[in-house]
Amino acid sequence: MNKSEFTSALATATGITNTKSAEMVAAIFDPETGIIATTLATGEEVKLTGFGNFTPKARAERAAFNPKTKEKITVPGSTAAKFAAGKNLKERLNR
Repeated sequence: MNKSEFTSALATATGITNTKSAEMVAAIFDPETGIIATTLATGEEVKLTGFGNFTPKARAERAAFNPKTKEKITVPGSTAAKFAAGKNLKERLNR
């Protein structure tokens, strides 16, 4: 399911317009201004009981090498979003 299909499904499930549904999806999932992204950017978790948790995960700087030239390089540290499925979601998927 892509974003437009998700938006249409939300509109159908809630009885709202596709435009309003698209605004709601953007308010939650937009990578720049969405609720999840802005919360993770502050270092906080987003916990949706039963569905799952979004957590910011720090990755340390590490040494690596270019396989073509064998040159040693340093990969800078970064932060990534981690998702862990909740109990109810896991149960639903394994029925």
